[in-house]
Parts: sequence; C-alpha cells; structure tokens
Amino acid sequence: MFAKQLLRTATRLSAPSFKISSAPVRFLTFDAASQPRIRIGSTVPNFKAPTTKGDIEFHEYIGDSWTVLFSHPADFTPVCTTELGAFAKLKPEFDARNVKLIGLSAEGVEKHHDWIEDIKEVALEGKDFGYPIIGDVSREVSYLFDMVDEEGFKNLNGGLVQTIRSVFIIDPLKKVRLILTYPSSIGRNTSEVLRVIDALQLSDKKGIATPINWELGQDVIIPPTVSNEDAKKKFGEFKEVKPYLRYTKV
Repeated sequence: MFAKQLLRTATRLSAPSFKISSAPVRFLTFDAASQPRIRIGSTVPNFKAPTTKGDIEFHEYIGDSWTVLFSHPADFTPVCTTELGAFAKLKPEFDARNVKLIGLSAEGVEKHHDWIEDIKEVALEGKDFGYPIIGDVSREVSYLFDMVDEEGFKNLNGGLVQTIRSVFIIDPLKKVRLILTYPSSIGRNTSEVLRVIDALQLSDKKGIATPINWELGQDVIIPPTVSNEDAKKKFGEFKEVKPYLRYTKV
C-alpha cells in the first residue's frame, strides 16, 4: 500500500502526504525509483505522525517558522541521548531565531516518553524537554526522507533497518534549505546547526553569502551577480580581494 503511495506522489508536483500506520510494515516490493527525491530547494514532504506531544501534520507543525527535523537510530542509545539533550538545552536559542525543533526515532511514542525522563536526568537537570519526538515504528518517515544508510536500504524488504542521523533545515515556505547526514556512531554538532541557520536567515534578509567558518557578526561576501556600483549603494564600503570576492559588513 505504502509503495503505491510513493509511486503516486512521485508523479505529482506537490509534496507527498500520508498517514503513519500503527504497526511495523515490511514492503514486499519497494521501488527505489518511485521514492520522492528530497533536495535543497524542494518542498519538504508532508506527513501525519504520532509524537510525544500529540499527533501532527508536518506542514501544519512548521507553520510560519523555520524547522529542524533530525532523526535517531533508536531510543535509550548513548549518542542519541546526548544529542536530544543538547538540542533541548539550546531550545531558547532556536526559539529566538523562530526555529521549531522536532526529533524522530524509529520506536513508539510511549517508549519515547520513558526515554525523555532519562534525557532530562542526564542533560537537563530535570527541566522540561520542550519539543516533540516522532514515533516512527514503521520507518515510513525514515524511508520517505531517505534516513537510512546503504545497509538499511538493502534491508527494506526484510532484515534490520536502522535510521541514521539526518538533519533537515526547513524554511517557513516549507522548502528544504540544508541537509546534513552523519553515520550512526557520530554525534552531531548543535553549534553548526545554529551557525547555518544564522547564515541562511541573514542571506535571505540581506542577499549575501557567507565564507568558510563564518559566524554571526563577521564579514560576509557580496555575490558576484551584484555590480560594484550596486554593492556600494546596498552595503556601503566593501573590500575587494578579487573581482569575484568582495567582503562587507551587515
């Protein structure tokens, strides 16, 4: 059933939408070519799923905010526990940037609730865990977003399928703006997630680009499509290193 839905959604221009089933599903025929492709600039797929804060429809959850969706292999695992705790601790920073957080783990919501108590103890000193975790027992969201490694992809029709550490940054227009993927053994860098959100939001607001290792407050790059005359009108003073490499402050 789900494979047929994927085939239909691949032929539509709009983002796919489906409801998560309550029990694990194994697909006897999974056509990889029919899987919707998620690329930077594409509309993020819509879906309905249970979470630790109630059922959601993903596009509705995003609303007019930026959103970070990030996946985890399983509950009660060491690296995942540190990650979810770190994101929860930094939630005020994401709130200040109009960014919603939502995690995903390929187990049930009730187990998520038990796991959250561990996370609060380990990373939050008992304080509130402030964002939802999707229960993806059937791996349907994981498959839709291609949050599996090569071994997991080979096992789609049988065997163990483990969700890897993927990060999707999505803007208020529901467009995918950045994708990061880590192997299951490597923890993510929350500072990098915040850094790229700052860069994306500043780029949208000011029409600039950011250089290597850029951080908020540092000089930015004037795009080559902007002439020197227009650059002076728009940014004032700037430094030209090469005709195609010009720095300015914003």
